[in-house]
Amino acid sequence: MANDTLKKSVTFISRHAPYGVNNARLTLDMALASAVFGQNVSYVFMQDGIYQLLKNQHADGIHSKTLGKALETLSLYGIDEVCVDAESLAERNIQSSELIKDVQLVSRVEIAKLIDEADAVFNL
Repeated sequence: MANDTLKKSVTFISRHAPYGVNNARLTLDMALASAVFGQNVSYVFMQDGIYQLLKNQHADGIHSKTLGKALETLSLYGIDEVCVDAESLAERNIQSSELIKDVQLVSRVEIAKLIDEADAVFNL
């Protein structure tokens, strides 16, 4: 059996702010694990999940690891499709220039297509 037949397309949707609950950290850990095991990973940030992508986060004051720094390394794990819901940005009056680099602004229609085409979807 060829390796390509084992490779799946997995989409992770992160909807929660980076701190306060551990959904954001769990989603990141699952996405990284999937990428390490050779899956095709898409990572979508929407609703309050977009706050995870803001530049210059410092979580030291709450005795936590800064999630934004880990997200900046996604491409090192082969996660190149990092998408941000453009409507969520507009609803929160956040400009794309305020986000970490290497993210793609996408519409909810494009997000629906990613979900539809994925072999598995994790929505946290």
